[in-house]
Amino acid sequence: MTGLASVFRTLAVTAAAGLLAVTGAVAAPAPPASATPEPKAPPEFVALNSVDRTILQEMRYTTPHNFVGEPVDGYRQPLCILTRPAAEALHRAQVRLLARGYTLKVYDCYRPQRAVDHFVRWAKDLGDERMKEEFYPLVDKSRLFADGYIAEKSGHSRGSTVDLTIVRLPASPTRAYVPGEQLVECFAPRSERFPDNSVDMGTGYDCFDTLSHTDDPRIQGVQRANRQLLKSALVEQGFVNLPEEWWHFTFKPEPFPSTFFDFPVARRSVAGH
Repeated sequence: MTGLASVFRTLAVTAAAGLLAVTGAVAAPAPPASATPEPKAPPEFVALNSVDRTILQEMRYTTPHNFVGEPVDGYRQPLCILTRPAAEALHRAQVRLLARGYTLKVYDCYRPQRAVDHFVRWAKDLGDERMKEEFYPLVDKSRLFADGYIAEKSGHSRGSTVDLTIVRLPASPTRAYVPGEQLVECFAPRSERFPDNSVDMGTGYDCFDTLSHTDDPRIQGVQRANRQLLKSALVEQGFVNLPEEWWHFTFKPEPFPSTFFDFPVARRSVAGH
């Protein structure tokens, strides 16, 4: 019986081969032995919400509401990833702000190099100005590199830089941006520009304008006080502000001062950390 079964199996394989020859069907190729896995974050990186769940996250580059006008390469999930020392320093600042009735809100944290490359490609495409009216209304796009708004490397890619603001508690939700909606200049009065539950900082986030300089003398009153509140809360915990951007802070000393990473912004990148 065993020998007869073997014969039948041989006949079945032969018949199948003949059918393929007659019909011209092609067997599906075998999957590759292995695909190149995407890079993961070193163990020194963590998701911010694993250190502090109270800090709000509005990760702009996972959405079309940014100066590019579309989700940016490498942002797979709306997740803030930072080096652990930077995340723990944010937590300490948050504790102090919560006691005063405020909360931090992050717009961007670690940024993969592929996202920076996306910015560079966009900046070189002078015909794409779909978001100009809001984010860079007074800047000629051909000047973005020369004026320092876009560069081929970013401190965000080293993992200890964060873009953020302050929200008065209780925090009201910020409505979603609708692609194609009428845009308003990022330096317009707060009641006119795109709504944000942040306190009034004088400009919106990622506003390519000198009014975004942290200590611009034209920013006075409550707006100036709000910027100083953010700056003092973070400087106290070891962060250094970029003078050209009121929202941009880097924790010092950086664990990776000269390494620019390219793992995607996704939970799997820091799984188990």
